[in-house]
Amino acid sequence: MPLSTRPTIEKTAAVSSRRFVTLDQDGTADGWLHVVVEARTSVFYHQQYGGHMCRQGQVEGFLVPVFGPDALDALRQLFEGEFAGGGMWNRSWPDDERERLRGIIESIPYWAFDGHTEQLHSLRLNENRMRDADKAWVPVIAPDGPGVLLWANSD
Repeated sequence: MPLSTRPTIEKTAAVSSRRFVTLDQDGTADGWLHVVVEARTSVFYHQQYGGHMCRQGQVEGFLVPVFGPDALDALRQLFEGEFAGGGMWNRSWPDDERERLRGIIESIPYWAFDGHTEQLHSLRLNENRMRDADKAWVPVIAPDGPGVLLWANSD
């Protein structure tokens, strides 16, 4: 069909430009680690987190896959082993636990590309949002801005 005769689809006010992405909807994916950098993208990532508490989180932004198998193992040991996977939201973090989480987060490599060169950075724990930190949902600061570190919530 020639381009001039193809039907067109018009957006109407009733059609939302927002998009929602559920990460690991059926709980079968494993071994992944992502950062959603917060930005106005009209794309919202939905994540179940908090261990057995099964909290539902949503963050708008863009997803950056990161690779840190040792960090993922350490996060699982901390949240599933030592904290027994029960959910940590709104808890007070003693200095030693906060320091341990900070070290794990800083060990995760994050590649940033400015359009010309790629540079390796580390994530940082967002200390101002520690009350939001929970299993499979940790506020971080990436070179591209604040975000949330996500991984599979095994409950």
